Amino acid sequence: MLDFYLINDEQPKPTNPEQVKLEFITGLDAVTFNNLIHKGIIDARFDYYSDFRWSSKLVEQINSIVLKMNNSDSDINKLNLILNKALELKCGVLAYCD
Repeated sequence: MLDFYLINDEQPKPTNPEQVKLEFITGLDAVTFNNLIHKGIIDARFDYYSDFRWSSKLVEQINSIVLKMNNSDSDINKLNLILNKALELKCGVLAYCD
């Protein structure tokens, strides 16, 4: 599972999200993540099995792509949980593969 946490853009990346008490948003399974890549929503440079970070600007860019897509898509609905929380709090997100 790829777990997503909220993180401020200025905050350095911790080695472990529990160390600094980052707020957990949700997780995405590999099938959903790869579907989002194939749909052109998530850039292929992001690897499911590697930790990565999206800045608040990148969250906004991904959201602008999502807004043009089919809202009844279950993969997009899962991603929207992450995007909406980050947009609401004006944060980026940090993804950790467990």
